[in-house]
Amino acid sequence: MKSLFFYCIAAFAEIAGCFSFWVWARLGKSPLWLVPGMVSLVFFALMLTLVEVDLAGRAYAVYGGIYILCSLFWLWIVENTRPDRWDILGMLICLAGVSIILFMPKG
Repeated sequence: MKSLFFYCIAAFAEIAGCFSFWVWARLGKSPLWLVPGMVSLVFFALMLTLVEVDLAGRAYAVYGGIYILCSLFWLWIVENTRPDRWDILGMLICLAGVSIILFMPKG
């Protein structure tokens, strides 16, 4: 359960950091947006080291599914666009894959 918390915190930190670059590059805002973005991306990397998975590659694979889930929440909450049924279906498929990676016996 603790790992899920760190995965979600990492995802929102990465999304926020990348969003600051989006705001600067795509929306023409001040380059000062990059400063909190870079701090957020460093925080993301640190949070990802706190998950309870023995191998980095497996941690990153699981993170990918959590990132997709959190990105759709970002889309809905921050960008005020509700995910459609295809977004939801894709997310569920990804989370099924994450469950296989995380919970199936390793050998």
